[in-house]
Amino acid sequence: MNFDQMTPLERRAALSLAAIFATRMLGLFMVLPVFALYADRLEGATPALIGLAIGIYGLSQALLQIPFGMASDRLGRKPVIAFGLLVFAAGSALAALSTSIEGVIAGRALQGAGAVAAAVMALAADLTREEHRTKAMAVIGMSIGMSFLAAMIAGPLFGAWFGLHGLFWLTALLALLGIAILYLAVPNPLHCRHHRDAEPVPGQFGRVLRDTQLLRLDAGIFVLHLALTAMFVAMPLMLVDAGLLSEDHWQLYLPVMVLAMAAAVPFIIVAEKRGAMKAVFLGAIAMIGVSLAAMGLWHGSLWALGGLLWLFFAAFNLLEATLPSLISKLAPLEAKGTAMGVYSSSQFAGAFVGGWLGGWAYGQYGVEGLFSGLLLLLACWWLLASGMRRPPQLATRQIYLGEVDAKRVGELERELLALPGVAEVRVIVEECVAYLRVESARVDDEALLSYSAATD
Repeated sequence: MNFDQMTPLERRAALSLAAIFATRMLGLFMVLPVFALYADRLEGATPALIGLAIGIYGLSQALLQIPFGMASDRLGRKPVIAFGLLVFAAGSALAALSTSIEGVIAGRALQGAGAVAAAVMALAADLTREEHRTKAMAVIGMSIGMSFLAAMIAGPLFGAWFGLHGLFWLTALLALLGIAILYLAVPNPLHCRHHRDAEPVPGQFGRVLRDTQLLRLDAGIFVLHLALTAMFVAMPLMLVDAGLLSEDHWQLYLPVMVLAMAAAVPFIIVAEKRGAMKAVFLGAIAMIGVSLAAMGLWHGSLWALGGLLWLFFAAFNLLEATLPSLISKLAPLEAKGTAMGVYSSSQFAGAFVGGWLGGWAYGQYGVEGLFSGLLLLLACWWLLASGMRRPPQLATRQIYLGEVDAKRVGELERELLALPGVAEVRVIVEECVAYLRVESARVDDEALLSYSAATD
């Protein structure tokens, strides 16, 4: 990714906000590969409650991330983000001090209540120019993927060294580190304004929720994270039963995750560059389903589990990359931030339902029953996704126009639409921004930039 045209302040903003995201998500993810191994030592633990404890953060996150983002418009980005990280740290401390499964469930729910994702994205939008915002968002997105990889390795190691309660204390320290980064490294924005490409617009929710193409994608990310969370209710125990000591689980996760990330990249390129997005998308869903079904059948073999985990995460990484791209391509230009807000809430809701139902199914029906249920769910998703229309091969751009005369909006949109490679234009007077969809191979970037006003 080329950062040459970004200012030093923009690069600093992107990297420091990515670090905040990474420290927070690392704390959440580290518990995932080890919780089922240690939770039976908690008072009152049952498979259903263990699953609920794994996934409950997703419920509070899904409910509160959009309100947190809207609050940051009124109260300021940094105060809202700092408050959210303090709530997250308090939830981690509550879980660390709890000796019962109910206490840990309460702590995990409080962790999720520190829902700062939307506010962080809004701050990233404040600190970057429209033409470079996609780069900043990509850096933040990569930080989440890297924190997941790190958590798969660090979770088993730190769990063996410090125990479950030590993991939660470490998570609390990471949240406090995030606050330090926020005030020591993240620049202060000169202006805080609403950005339709990064934040929800209340008046657009109805439109987004009526769009069947977007709802297919929301259902997809819901099912994907449901399957991920449900799988980790059982996977740590399956690996132990297959002969791998809990403190050695990282030795399996490390090569699996690295090789899975490498395997996904060529398919992402094919999907984006050759217009094969739908075919690659459906193939990845099928791969997830096959891997889960096979895990239920061959869960006694460590080699089989290693290979199937690689297949699962190769497809998972591919879907994690293509789903947001599809949202961007299919959402109305003026409602992209709203569509992404609903999408993110669906993702966290899936994690909640996956933990809750996954724990219940594992307790009632065992490994085979759990993975058979997940296979059925993946088959339903595949059928739903097969009806998705082929997404256009267009990229989104934003241009800051400066003050725009409302009477000239129609004329300005026609001018921009007449430029080579521009397929769609929406000018938002209140934000002084033009949102565009363009053919990357044909668009004249210099012609577009000629409409851009200087920003402070």
